[in-house]
Amino acid sequence: MQRDLVAGVDSSTQSCTVVLRRLEDGVVVAEARKPHPPTTPPRSEQAPEAWWQALLSAFGELTTYLPRIAGISVGGQGHGLVMLGEDGLPLRDAKLWNDTESATDASILLKKLPQRDWAARTGSVPAAALTVSKLAWTERMYPGLVARARRIMLPSDYLLYRLSGRAVSERGVSSGTGYFNPFTNSWDFELANLAVPNIEWAAVLPEIIASSEASGPVQRIDGLEALQGAMVGAGSGDNMTAALGMGIREGDVIISFGTSGTLYGRTTIGIKDATGAINGYADASDAFLPMITTLNSAKVTDAFRRILRATTDEFDSLALATEAGARGLVLVPFLDGERTPNLPKATGIMAGIRSDVEPGQIARAAVEGVICGLLEGGDYLASLGLERSGRLIVTGGASRSKAYRQILADLTGKQVWTCDLPEAAAAGAAVQAAAAATGRHTAEIAEQWEPQYDVVAEPQERDAARTADVRRAYRAALPLAEWRKE
Repeated sequence: MQRDLVAGVDSSTQSCTVVLRRLEDGVVVAEARKPHPPTTPPRSEQAPEAWWQALLSAFGELTTYLPRIAGISVGGQGHGLVMLGEDGLPLRDAKLWNDTESATDASILLKKLPQRDWAARTGSVPAAALTVSKLAWTERMYPGLVARARRIMLPSDYLLYRLSGRAVSERGVSSGTGYFNPFTNSWDFELANLAVPNIEWAAVLPEIIASSEASGPVQRIDGLEALQGAMVGAGSGDNMTAALGMGIREGDVIISFGTSGTLYGRTTIGIKDATGAINGYADASDAFLPMITTLNSAKVTDAFRRILRATTDEFDSLALATEAGARGLVLVPFLDGERTPNLPKATGIMAGIRSDVEPGQIARAAVEGVICGLLEGGDYLASLGLERSGRLIVTGGASRSKAYRQILADLTGKQVWTCDLPEAAAAGAAVQAAAAATGRHTAEIAEQWEPQYDVVAEPQERDAARTADVRRAYRAALPLAEWRKE
């Protein structure tokens, strides 16, 4: 049977999604999804075997397609720490990206080396999310356990290792570890040694291969014998494969309105930010994907919808029926602390509230607060060299909200675009799989398979001074949220 399909896997915190695309033109032909065990910070951990079983189960729903699969790759949740012992089994559950128990360890690492040096060597500054902090936490809580590890890897690395039997990683996902240099595409053993000394890092960390490279053929897997021989890609982080799936070009700005929020773009410039506000990630080609992340996005408007007892459509209508600026009401939406800016103990602040406040003002202020927080980060990224002349693209669950789309268009004065690709991370991993199967470059395939884009909002607010006032009012209220820095 002709191998005319490729499989992309999105192994996220919540689930494993497999998308099958036609090798000829990238058309999606099938998909399957299986859940991962639920997890809740501050301790957020999962058993790597659960990811593997979810992947096997998802492929099990696609049995008739398996003989046609020419390549497979994985976009996985970033930063997670997987440690395998002599027997190839995990030494403990993997600590995930959203686990915050290692915040103290990140602070200790910053005392060992200045922020500017971390940024210059990795593009990022240690925080609880980064793998380097999780390594330090493990050594502090379980002395000697890291020394027992024969392989130390990331979630996507682990799944690819189970598929091919070869321990590899690539620049995109590795750039979130805190001990990988995305500017030289190499591990920085000295930084790993600051977390846990006296480890033979060259022996335990995966080999770095190019994002378009194959790590080897699928080995024989019980129950999935028909996959044997398909080429396994290099894998990457889910944000990196999502960028491939969406066909992001330099100049585009992508805003994801999920539970948390992200704003990023693709650039050939390696951004180094000593403040720690920016993560200077690499992408899954030969460029970079600098990103700011906020903890409070769609969950903010979810909270206020609950307070107002409004449906999604009712909430959108309330927000859009209220004038820009919400008649002086301003929300700083740090409901559960914040990552950018780094205020883990902060709470939300509502300023300008009066006795005649109406539900529409609250709805409008909530949406404006979430968007303004992300736009502040976008302005800072631009000051560091990110080009913003392309499309403004929205993704994530709340990107379907009419209020988010329209208010974003009004606050930026730009058209808002979205694409017809609901599973971008898995679809982008399929781009990597196609590169592995054909020997082509990921960027070339991503451009060829770019999804259909449509404009979903046009700027309607013609009063530029009023929209500027919204941003100014938000900045003025920010200090009110910063009093709880510790």
